[in-house]
Amino acid sequence: MQLGIVLFTSDRGITPATAAQTAEQLGFDSFYVPEHTHMPVQREALHPSTGTTELPDDRYMRTLDPWVALAAASAVTDRIRLGTAVALPVEHDPIALAKTIASVDHLSGGRVMLGVGFGWNIDELTDHGVPRGRRRTMLREYLEAMSALWCDEVAAYDGEFVAFGPSWAWPKPLQQIDGDKRKIPVLVGAAGTEKNFAWITRSAHGWITTPTETDITESIARLQKMWQDAGRAGQPHITALAGKPDSTQLERWRDAGVSEVLFGLPDRSSDEVIAYLHRLADKLKLTTAQGA
Repeated sequence: MQLGIVLFTSDRGITPATAAQTAEQLGFDSFYVPEHTHMPVQREALHPSTGTTELPDDRYMRTLDPWVALAAASAVTDRIRLGTAVALPVEHDPIALAKTIASVDHLSGGRVMLGVGFGWNIDELTDHGVPRGRRRTMLREYLEAMSALWCDEVAAYDGEFVAFGPSWAWPKPLQQIDGDKRKIPVLVGAAGTEKNFAWITRSAHGWITTPTETDITESIARLQKMWQDAGRAGQPHITALAGKPDSTQLERWRDAGVSEVLFGLPDRSSDEVIAYLHRLADKLKLTTAQGA
């Protein structure tokens, strides 16, 4: 089971490059960042953790572009995997986004993980022209269209929300998954429900848990069974979001089939975050991996 961190990026505090470089030096396996293009002041959407329109953190309105952040992190690292927890593809042009993601994967040496969400902030999605009630279908089409651009020498797609004729698009991702196809692994950040697991089983490579879910062993077993029943090879990739390190919880998650665990970083100065990373690595017994 791999161990990584997630930085809620903003225009203050530690930079993604410094955080990722420090995490890699300490032996962490992955580095993730979130996405919000903007935050409408007037919103109907309720935040999942507060249950109201109140935001739990002002970084929601200060978030850096995830692909710029990961490109910066890529330039100063060699090994650590680079991902989104989560990105919102339907807020972008899918052809251009496919190029951006493939470019970061190419320049990083094949280290990108694409964590995506349906989007809790309906008001944000609406500003991008996403029809209410159609975000799941739209996301599926975007992922299928981007996959075609990544995998096929001559790509084409004809859907309700995405359509383009035979086209060339390089670079291709460096990673080989789903047999010999070159793709970006796609993980879906969503609650562990039957509906979401059916979506993941059909259209993704794994699941990212939500911050409020800690007892996930039964959910993992359900997803694994649905995966097998659908004829998918191997096991789904499971990324679990954790709070403070808990050795008992980590052992339970490892036994259940969790692939990686992510720990969030505090919203503090660069020096304080670096010190926190050192303490976290020590608690997780990662310091012996420094420089690996």
